[in-house]
Amino acid sequence: MIEIKNLSKSFQTADGVVEALKDVTLTIQDGDIYGIIGMSGAGKSTLVRCINMLERPTEGSVFIDGQNIGTLPDVELRKVRRNVTMIFQGFNLLMQRTCLKNICFPLELTGMKKTEAKKRALELLETVGLPDKANAYPAQLSGGQQQRIAIARALATNPKILLCDEATSALDPKTTHSILELLREINKTLGITIILITHQMSVVEEICNHVAILDDGAVVEEGTVTAVFSKPKSAAAKRLVFPDSAEDLQPQRVGERCIRLVFNGASAAGSPLIATMAMEKNIAANILSASTKTIGDKVYGNMLLGIADDDGVVQQALDYLQNIPDVIVEEVKNNA
Repeated sequence: MIEIKNLSKSFQTADGVVEALKDVTLTIQDGDIYGIIGMSGAGKSTLVRCINMLERPTEGSVFIDGQNIGTLPDVELRKVRRNVTMIFQGFNLLMQRTCLKNICFPLELTGMKKTEAKKRALELLETVGLPDKANAYPAQLSGGQQQRIAIARALATNPKILLCDEATSALDPKTTHSILELLREINKTLGITIILITHQMSVVEEICNHVAILDDGAVVEEGTVTAVFSKPKSAAAKRLVFPDSAEDLQPQRVGERCIRLVFNGASAAGSPLIATMAMEKNIAANILSASTKTIGDKVYGNMLLGIADDDGVVQQALDYLQNIPDVIVEEVKNNA
C-alpha cells in the first residue's frame, strides 16, 4: 500500500517560490490501477517523482508498505526503486543499445549474470508482444513499440509498483488503447500496482479504478472513477469530465431547460436513445453537446440535451432516461 501524507513541494525560481504540491494526502491500495489527473501545471509529474523520491518533498511523507521511504539512506532507497519503476512519455530508451540490451540494462545494474539477464529479457519481450524485436534498435520501432520496450525494461526487476508519467500522451488513440490493454493485462496477471499520471480523462475512464484530480498542486477530488466521472463536484473535475459543455459555451436559451446524460458503460446496442424517446414519449430534445466514445460494446462520455421548459415534460424525460442502465441523468441548473 502507498500512503502519501500531507505532501508539499516548493521550488525556488527566479520569480520566487513556486508551490508545486500543497498538502497532498492519498492512499493507493495494492493491486489498484490509480489515475492522477490534472491540467498542465497541476503538479502531477512532481507528485509521481516524489513517490519514488526522485524529488524530495518539502514537507510530508511517502509510506510504501508501512515504510517511510523519505527517511531511508541512499543504499536502501535504491533497493526500494527496484520495486517502484517508471515509464515516461518520451520512452527514455538507450538509442545505442538493442531492445534486448535495453531490457537487460537494469538487471546488469543489480549484478545479475548476463545469461540470466538475457533469459529474463527474452521472457519480457514475449510479455509485451515483441519477441521478434530483440536485436532491433529503438529508432527502428514505432512509438507504441518503443513504449512496449520501455514497459518491459520497467518490469525487469519484478517491481510491485509501476509509475506511468504521461506514458500514452505521445501516442495516437489506437496505439494508446493497445498500451492501456497491455497495462491492464500486466496488472491482472502480475498484480502490480499501477499509477497513471495523465491529463487525458479518456485514459482514466478506460483503465483506472480510482482517480485523484489535482488542481494547482492540491487534490480537489478523489474516489472511484465511476463516482467522479458520473457526478464531478469540483470545478476542476467538471472541466475535465465535461470539456466544452454547452452550458459553458452559450447561455441557456429561453423556453428550454438542460438535462445532462453521463454514459458510464451503457450498452451501445439497441435503438437510438433520443429518437426512441421522441417516438415513445413524444418528447423532443435538442442535442446541445455530446462527447461519447465506444469501448468494446460499451458507451462512455456525456451528452447535454435541451428540453422544453415545462415541469411535466422535463420530469417525464428524466423518468424515461433514468430507467436506462448505466446512464446517470441530472438536470443542469444555473450553468452548474
